[in-house]
Amino acid sequence: MGRLSNLRIVNPVLTNLAVGYVNAAFVGTALMPFASVDKEAGLVPVFNKDHFKVYQTERALRAKSNRVNPGDTATVPFALTEHDLEYPIDYREDAESAFPLEQVATMSVTEGIRLRHEKMVADLVQNAATYAASNKIAISGTSSFAHADGDPEGVIDNAKAAVRAKIVKDPNTMVIGYAMWRNLKKHPKLKAILSDNRPRLVQLADLREIFEIPSIYIGRGVYASDAGVIADIWGNNAVLAFVPDAPSVPEVPGVVADPGAARSIYEPSFGYTLRKKGQPVVDTRIEDGKLEIIRNTDIFTPFLLGADSGYLVADAG
Repeated sequence: MGRLSNLRIVNPVLTNLAVGYVNAAFVGTALMPFASVDKEAGLVPVFNKDHFKVYQTERALRAKSNRVNPGDTATVPFALTEHDLEYPIDYREDAESAFPLEQVATMSVTEGIRLRHEKMVADLVQNAATYAASNKIAISGTSSFAHADGDPEGVIDNAKAAVRAKIVKDPNTMVIGYAMWRNLKKHPKLKAILSDNRPRLVQLADLREIFEIPSIYIGRGVYASDAGVIADIWGNNAVLAFVPDAPSVPEVPGVVADPGAARSIYEPSFGYTLRKKGQPVVDTRIEDGKLEIIRNTDIFTPFLLGADSGYLVADAG
């Protein structure tokens, strides 16, 4: 096959398949949605609170206009990391397969990178060191959500107030670990708030109403250690955050929209997954004339933009 067999050939069909793929178990992008950047390194603006100031706006006849004295916009550096996985398909497997192996390969490498992203986000936002003392709480004993005397509504309400005190906005997004979700859905105090005599569990829609948080997700994702031990990605925790609503993206027939194309790092948020524009990319190549290699490449880094916009509830049971 010669040198040409090893050249990188971008496959637009498989790339669209990778871009459009979403694992229902993964919720990391709810807290840190993708936002496109042009370069692999640069500066992200950290905004001040000038737009919350009350200015003297009245103007007398023929007087000068009232001028705003804008504060400096701080910046913090970022650097993206390349992530890639490849999947080999032997020509004999391809000939005998009853299903399209290229699609299977694309989904496998996409799933692997998405799992890595989910773990990176979860580790970052569930780390107590990420937050100031005012933006986290550790509950245990009778205060635990596993205990009948625990007060989930009160704890979450205090968490919302703490975020509002810092950014003047209520958190609008919440990710609940699967272990905490199991305790919340049968908690007697939450069931009492529903004023429903039916013997049923609390549902996710009920939590959105009780906590007054429009976007609540359950972290159901798991991962396997090198020893093959399965564990939850999201622990017995809840993370609250303010994340701006995603702008609408025009639909183009036959084209899967880049999930980060409409996001802007200039809009204040708890965090973003900064991704290089044009990623991910799926390419194919032939090795030794007998192996087709399907490779997915993505360049991104989860980035905490404003810890004051988030709150961690850690339940030690």
